[in-house]
Amino acid sequence: MAYEVTATRKRPKSFDELTGQEFVVTTLKKSLESGKLAQAFLFSGSRGVGKTSMARILAKSLNCVHGPTPEPCGVCSQCQEIARGTSLDVIEIDGASNTSVNDVREIKDEVLFAPANSPYKVYIIDEVHMLSNSAFNALLKTIEEPPPYVIFIFATTELHKVPATIKSRCQQYHFRLIELEVIKSKLEEAAREQGITIDDEALFWIAKEATGSMRDAYTLFDQIAAFSDGRITLEKIREKLGLVGLDQMNHIAQALAQNKAAEAILACGEILGSGVSVEQFIMDLAEYFRALLFFLQKIDREALLGFHPDRFPPEVKTGFTVPQIEKAVELLLGLYRSIRYSLNQRLELELLLSRMSRLGQYADASELTARLEQVRQALLDQKKNP
Repeated sequence: MAYEVTATRKRPKSFDELTGQEFVVTTLKKSLESGKLAQAFLFSGSRGVGKTSMARILAKSLNCVHGPTPEPCGVCSQCQEIARGTSLDVIEIDGASNTSVNDVREIKDEVLFAPANSPYKVYIIDEVHMLSNSAFNALLKTIEEPPPYVIFIFATTELHKVPATIKSRCQQYHFRLIELEVIKSKLEEAAREQGITIDDEALFWIAKEATGSMRDAYTLFDQIAAFSDGRITLEKIREKLGLVGLDQMNHIAQALAQNKAAEAILACGEILGSGVSVEQFIMDLAEYFRALLFFLQKIDREALLGFHPDRFPPEVKTGFTVPQIEKAVELLLGLYRSIRYSLNQRLELELLLSRMSRLGQYADASELTARLEQVRQALLDQKKNP
């Protein structure tokens, strides 16, 4: 049997399987139960959060032999054809490669014909924002007053590029980023099905790197599973993908907090010597100081920090103020933006580490103002009581 990637194998096949989008699921199920269906739907949201999957599930719900129903059977010929992508009455169109007005005119001609063997003819247009202005204009009348057997479902990752005239003719549903804990549970389930053992730290790292996209999480999981020999650990991920470990980051942060520039630069040299790129090092260090900034601001949610709060050494927790951490993140992000134009990336990174070792001396404008006020008040008190 041919290998099937996890993202395809685990694609939701029913409303109940689509996690993280409870509002959209509940609303669509209620619409199907009541029979009050819009003629056009617009699904927007980030990549990999379930827009196309939802469109296919909705198409199955409409054309199932028991439909319209919020619980398509999945076994009738209509449901199976839609799942395989062979249904004559569910037409999926890639908006990125069908951008012209002529492509839309073909749709306008096709909608005049009734569905072949289903209650509805469903058009799913993915990345609809890629259509040209003339193509959008050609669609307006069709989606406003289509034949009663036609349903349009549009999906886009860039809602702001869809004209207001199109939005006003559609029921809009915004898909949220999937929460980290939900992604973790789904990855754990996928690992268990494949007989793979995965450490909690590795699970957390993959879920965090997915940034709310279930598809990205599954893709990264497949990549890591390929070289992990049935056991996924954070150490293997760091070694194979060239990442900087938390212990190494703690060592560098401790050196910077204690004004030991040489120690920080030497530690950086060891990390770069192990194969980590300059860009990756800067990204990881920026992520570390971002987490430290959140921790100092009393945010202790592991999902936001990216690290467990107990993993920060005491010297780092007390070695910097919030303005100093903000300055560190600002410097790192600035270096990351400019590093592509550098003649010597490593030299610029080492120079930055040298500057960051003096972060303890940095004070922002509000601190300086407060200190000047203290000095002024002290001088006034001295004049009053010589």
